[in-house]
Amino acid sequence: MSKDLKDKTLDELEQLVVELGQKKYLAGYIFHFIHVDGEAEISQITPLSKAFRAQLVEQGYHISRLSVLKKLTDKDGTAKYVFSVGNDDRIETVLLPDEARRTLCVSTQVGCAMGCRFCATARIPLQRNLTAAEIVDQVNVVQSDAGRISNVVYMGMGEPLANYAAVIRSLGILNHPKGKNIGIRHITVSTSGVAPAIKKLAGEEICPRLAISLNAPTDALRTKLMPIGAKYPLADLMAAVRFYQSRTRQRVTFEYVMIKDVNDSTVQARMLAKLLDGLACNVNLIEHNPYPGCEFAGSDSTRIRRFALVLEAAGMETTVRFRMGRGIQAACGQLGASWLDGSETGAIGQ
Repeated sequence: MSKDLKDKTLDELEQLVVELGQKKYLAGYIFHFIHVDGEAEISQITPLSKAFRAQLVEQGYHISRLSVLKKLTDKDGTAKYVFSVGNDDRIETVLLPDEARRTLCVSTQVGCAMGCRFCATARIPLQRNLTAAEIVDQVNVVQSDAGRISNVVYMGMGEPLANYAAVIRSLGILNHPKGKNIGIRHITVSTSGVAPAIKKLAGEEICPRLAISLNAPTDALRTKLMPIGAKYPLADLMAAVRFYQSRTRQRVTFEYVMIKDVNDSTVQARMLAKLLDGLACNVNLIEHNPYPGCEFAGSDSTRIRRFALVLEAAGMETTVRFRMGRGIQAACGQLGASWLDGSETGAIGQ
């Protein structure tokens, strides 16, 4: 069992406190000091007695903290934080400011095993899952630097539903009213299409918004772009989405990366509309973002708009996503791109 107090939900802290012979309510002080005050030293949780603080330390309990290696800022306001997570491992986290809203794109794994051909992160071998504490601390650290985070999207490095337990634990911590109190409707988990985990997610007590990286209207093309398509064909994926919606009554977002002359024809748009017919959903069209060694190019704006018009004519809510963070390789599909050729963009505003 983890000795990291940041990795524990409030219920788990309450159980720990009682097991150590203390009053249950003291767990609330620990949770507040960690997730509201940003404290990383047990000795500074002053509502606890000195004896209890010493007991926690003596038994090996601690409060972890991510270390910022670098912060990069793009001219469009996007900021990318490069964190050390031990053993020379790194992750990247992206802050997307939009007037009063601050959205943070968090990572859930070091590297990624999904192998999507249009994504830079997929070329970085999977090293390990992040802990719930490491996921949550991305929010803690960025919020202390840039102000309150209003929205969190699990769209960074890694496949969130391949790190299911830690992701669910982190959701509970971030959403808890005695902690960050980020509304569950302001939290989105994105997946490449792990169908069994989508169905499992439908049964959780707290259920975030769900986004699915789709990128093709046929199994043949999707599997070519995303190897997971061979394990979970579109029929299985759509069945999982329908099950999810039957249990949660939530709309689902489908993300579609627009790749020049690969998946961007009007014929493919009509096929996509047919595939999604009957689902409560919206489609985000995202121009493919380049990275070193990538074999693909992004569709041009005219082609993207033509694709969107076909979807809209079929009654689908469609959004063309603005490109943000390209100047610091922080746009969709670019996380870890600067590591591929050994280059690193210089820090700005650190």
